[in-house]
Amino acid sequence: MTFGFAPSAATSITSSESASRLARILEPAEWAAAGIPLLRNPREVVGGLHTRHRPTPTTAVVAVLDHEERLIASASFTRRPVVADGWEFRNALLAHLRRVIPHDLRRRTPVRTAVLLYCREGDERWTEEDGAWMWGLRDACTLHGLRCGAYIALTRNGWQVLGEGRGGRHPSLGSRPDALGDAASERGIFAPRTAGGAAEPLRRTAAR
Repeated sequence: MTFGFAPSAATSITSSESASRLARILEPAEWAAAGIPLLRNPREVVGGLHTRHRPTPTTAVVAVLDHEERLIASASFTRRPVVADGWEFRNALLAHLRRVIPHDLRRRTPVRTAVLLYCREGDERWTEEDGAWMWGLRDACTLHGLRCGAYIALTRNGWQVLGEGRGGRHPSLGSRPDALGDAASERGIFAPRTAGGAAEPLRRTAAR
């Protein structure tokens, strides 16, 4: 006669939730195979977002670029202390995109691209947290009618465009931002109000 314990319902639920969470993670190979458009000048994009938003650890900066890689809008927020889950990250990204820019769901083909800069401790190597952000960014872009762009990790060693192998030492987490000459970055939202709705180049100061 064999004695044992049947798995409890709670254990089954926990295992199911863990499996679902892992399904909402993209690994570097999957990300690279998805055909994410390359940034022409990632250093300028990273430097501009770092200057505007002055991110600290666990800060996410989502930005929307036009076809000429000019910044249209951006928002930053701090990640809540929850388990890394692409679904949670997707909802947070989508909520902030809706605050700063209208959706493009009526277009047959996306004309604007969303990129994500996430600041975290550790080195530049991919983590499951990065994978969850990648999944969340891709899904949020689909739901907002945007093209999914680069995912950039900012650490104390510098920045790294994951899935591409491009990176640099400056800016880094904790480094002093370049002078912006405008207080707009402190508000955590950038939505230019230029004549005719034209976007401004990333290297220029944010509109008040």
